[in-house]
Amino acid sequence: MSTKQVAQPKKGLFGKFLDMIEKVGNALPHPVTLFFIFAVAVVIISDIAARAGLSVQFDMIDRATGEIKEATVGAVSLLNPDGIRFIFSKAVSNFTGFAPLGTVLVAMLGVGVAEGTGLISALLRKVVLNTPKRAITAVVVFLGIMSNVASDAGYVVLVPLGAIIFLSFGRHPLAGLAAAFAGVSGGFSANLLIGTVDPLLGGLSTEAAKILDPNYSVAATANWYFMIVSTFVITLIGSWITEKVVEPRLGEYKGEEKVDLKDLTDDEKKGLRASLISLLVFTAVIVALVAPANGILRNPETGEILGHSAFMDGIVPIIMAFFLIPGVVYGIASKTIKDDKDVANAMGKAMGTMGGYLVLSFVAAQFIAYFNYSNLGTILAVKGANFLDAVGFTGMPLIIGFIIVSAFINLFIGSASAKWAIMAPVFVPMFMRLGYTPEFTQVAYRIGDSTTNIISPLMSYFAVIVAFAQKYDRKTGIGTLISSMVPYSLAFLLGWTVLLIIWSVFGLPIGPGAFMRM
Repeated sequence: MSTKQVAQPKKGLFGKFLDMIEKVGNALPHPVTLFFIFAVAVVIISDIAARAGLSVQFDMIDRATGEIKEATVGAVSLLNPDGIRFIFSKAVSNFTGFAPLGTVLVAMLGVGVAEGTGLISALLRKVVLNTPKRAITAVVVFLGIMSNVASDAGYVVLVPLGAIIFLSFGRHPLAGLAAAFAGVSGGFSANLLIGTVDPLLGGLSTEAAKILDPNYSVAATANWYFMIVSTFVITLIGSWITEKVVEPRLGEYKGEEKVDLKDLTDDEKKGLRASLISLLVFTAVIVALVAPANGILRNPETGEILGHSAFMDGIVPIIMAFFLIPGVVYGIASKTIKDDKDVANAMGKAMGTMGGYLVLSFVAAQFIAYFNYSNLGTILAVKGANFLDAVGFTGMPLIIGFIIVSAFINLFIGSASAKWAIMAPVFVPMFMRLGYTPEFTQVAYRIGDSTTNIISPLMSYFAVIVAFAQKYDRKTGIGTLISSMVPYSLAFLLGWTVLLIIWSVFGLPIGPGAFMRM
C-alpha cells in the first residue's frame, strides 16, 4: 500500500498554540524526572498548606454505607513525622498497588503471545486489506468508546492497537494512538451499553437526592438514551479532530517501526481460522459462566454482572486469555510455535519491553499517592463546588458552569466516583431546588468528568500512554501527548455541552423514565 504524505496546512493561531504546548512540554525533563519533581512539589505544598491550616467542610456520601455525612478535610503534611513515615513505608505498596500496573502487565502476557506467534500481525493485515480507508478513523474511536464497558481494558489493548492500525494504513501511528486514547478516555461516559460506572454513579446520586426526597431513586439506566446518542456524536467529533487537526500536525511518519502488508500465506489463513474457532469456544465458556441467573462469575449474593462480581474483578485475566488462547492456537496451526518454550519466550519478550514503563510507573505512583494523602485534590474539589454554588447562576449558564467546574476538578481527582461522592451532595439537591432532576445533574457531571481525562497527568493511565507513544518516537514527552489531546478535550467539551443544550431545548428523556425536569 502506498504511503501518501499528509499536506502540512498553514498554521493558524490555534496550531501555534498547540505547538507552544508541545515545545514547552517537551522542553521539560524526562517524564520520570518530571513526575519526581511533581512528587517533591506536592510534598512541599502539602506542608505549606497544612501549616496554614487549609481545610474544607462539606457533606459527602459514604461510599461504603451510602449515608450522607458531614466531613472536615484538612491539608495533610508529608513533612511531619507521619508524612515522612508514609513516604518511606508505602513506597513499595504505592507501586504494587498502582492501578494500571497489574492491568498492563497481566494483559501483556496474553498480548505478547498473540504478537509473538504472528496472530496480531496477520489479523491486522486482514483488517487493513478489507477495511475502507475512510472508515478506519471512526472505527478506532468508536471501539475506544465501546471498550470502557470492559473497565480499563481499552487503555491496555486498544490504544497501542490504534497506533498499529494507523501505521498499517501508512498513516502516523501517534494519530492512531491519539484517536484510540480519545475514544477510550475522553469518551469514557458514552456507550451503547450500560457499563460499570452507571450503577456506581446512580447509587451516589440516589443518596444525594434523598437529602430532599427520601423516596427518590436513580437507576443505573438513568443516562442511557443520552449516552447512546453521545457515542455517535463523540465518534464523529473524534474522527474529525484526528483527520483535520491532529494528523496534519504530526505530518508524515518517518520512524523505524513498520508493518508488513504482504498477502496472507496459506499457513497464516489456516492459523486465523483455527484461532477464530478457539476464540468462539472461549467466548462460549465465559458466556456459560455469566449468562445463567446463578452463573459462577456473577455476584453470588446479588446476581449482578457489571458491579462487584467475579466477572468484572477478573476482566483482566479474561482479556489475557482472550489473546493468549487464540495466540497459542494460531501459532500451532500456522507452525510458528514448536513447543511450550516458544510460548514462554513470547511472554518473556513482552515483559522485556516494559522496563521503561515500570520505572515511569514507580515514580508516577508515588506522585499520585502523595497527592491523595495530602488531601489537596479534595480541597480543590470542594472549593470549586462552593465557588459555583456562590456565583448565583441559574438555568443553562449554571449547567455550563457546572460542566466546566467538573472538567477542571477532573484534572486533579481522577476517580469519577470519588469526585461524585463529594460533589453530588452539593449539586444534586441544589439543582433539584431549581427544578432539575438528579439524573440530569448526573449526566452534566459525566460530560465534564470525561472530557479532561486525556489531558490530566494525574489520570492513572497517562504515564502508560506516554510509554506507548515512545515506541514510535523516543522524543515523545508529556508535551507531545497533551498538545495532541487538547483539541479532542476542547471539542468533546464543546460538542457534548451543545448536545446537552439541544436535549434540554427539546425536553427529551435522558434514560428510561428519566427526564431533565422534575
